[in-house]
Amino acid sequence: MRWVALSAALSGALLSAGCQTEPMRAMRADLENAGADIRGWFGSNKGNAALAAGLRLYEDGNYGEAAKQLQSAISQGLSSSDRVNAHKHLAFIHCASGRTAPCREEFRKALAIDPNLQLSAAEAGHPSWGPVFRSVKAGR
Repeated sequence: MRWVALSAALSGALLSAGCQTEPMRAMRADLENAGADIRGWFGSNKGNAALAAGLRLYEDGNYGEAAKQLQSAISQGLSSSDRVNAHKHLAFIHCASGRTAPCREEFRKALAIDPNLQLSAAEAGHPSWGPVFRSVKAGR
C-alpha cells in the first residue's frame, strides 16, 4: 500500500514539474478535451481564483459581478467539475434575473460536461431554476 501512495506522489510531482513543457501541455489539453477531471494532476488551474471570487460574489447577492468572474474563470481554464459548477451558477443567475434562454443554455453546457449532474434538494426546489433544469435535463 505504501508503494502505491509513494508512486502516486512521485508521479504527481513529476507531472507538476514537467507540466510546462510542450508535450505535457499537449497531453493535458488532450485529457481535458476528452472530459477527464485532471484537477490536481498538473497543479492548480488558472481560473480557480476567479471561480472562488465568483462564487463568493454569488453568495453575497452581487450577481452581475459574479457572472463576470464566473465567465472569466471558464475562459481562464477550470477542471471539468469546476466548469460544471460555474455554468450551473451562471444558469442560476440568468434564471433569477428572468432570462430563461441563457439559463437553459448554461444548464445545457453544464450537462454536456456532466450528463449525470443533479441539483441539491434546495437547488432543485427553487421556483426559478428548478423547473428549467428539469426541462433541460429531460430534453437530453
